[in-house]
Amino acid sequence: MGVDESRNLWISVGAGLFATFMLYSYTQEKKAELDKTVGDKITVVVAKEDIRYMDTILDDVVEIKEKLRADAEPDSIRSTEELIGTVAAIPIKKGQTITKNKLTEPGPETGMALQVSLNRRAVTIPVGPQNANAGLIRPGDRVDLFAVLEIGKGAAARREALLFRENVLVLATGVSINNNLPRTIEKDPSGTRLVQTTLTGDTKYGTLTVEVDVNDTQDLIFLVSNNPSSLFFVLRNPYEKAPARPRYPASNYDTILANRGPGAAAPTNNQSSGFSPQGQPNLNNGQRPPGN
Repeated sequence: MGVDESRNLWISVGAGLFATFMLYSYTQEKKAELDKTVGDKITVVVAKEDIRYMDTILDDVVEIKEKLRADAEPDSIRSTEELIGTVAAIPIKKGQTITKNKLTEPGPETGMALQVSLNRRAVTIPVGPQNANAGLIRPGDRVDLFAVLEIGKGAAARREALLFRENVLVLATGVSINNNLPRTIEKDPSGTRLVQTTLTGDTKYGTLTVEVDVNDTQDLIFLVSNNPSSLFFVLRNPYEKAPARPRYPASNYDTILANRGPGAAAPTNNQSSGFSPQGQPNLNNGQRPPGN
């Protein structure tokens, strides 16, 4: 083999290697592009069993699976944390990918039960501007609940105001519910069109729903059945966790007059409203121990 032939051979080998390298680079680039659009896999949440309309979705009815990006719906839910506690807006069959348009948040249409803590109860109380801070209370706020009671009969009758319970969670104002979009969607008078009403600045609601323990539920029902306007809801700072120190077990004309100056006398025993020594309401004359 001559020198020229040897040189030509090496040039051919080099050109072949270069062409192979360029072809490899091109195919890898195209593969990467294809993987991004078709072959790339992503995780999605699918129904592990049939989910009925308006069922609350918990982690035991869904599972995580991998799908090709091209096969996954654009608004697929990617993790269970995104949907736990939401509500199925339509029936979802086993194996179906769960998407955002198949879910809704708890609200007036779906109920409020899941927002009530375990061993607590939701009580709805009629209110007006005068006893609900002019309607400025919002779902999620914390309030102190005061009660004005008529005590005694005849000449011994008197009225007293007492702190019934502190740091009470407001679950709803009217139909605006905590952790839900503050709006209502209703049909117009003709019934042909949906009208959305924003409740963000609503101050005209007629009820407050609060979360209390079972004992307080019974007492509140008694108070509401007798005189709902005797209950007053007072806003408190949400960062104030410790109970406030009450000035008196109860307030009446005598305690107000006695408290006019720095040297005012403390209220006497007959000024008590029925609070136990620990400051717990005892509205049933001791037949149910406070806190039980």
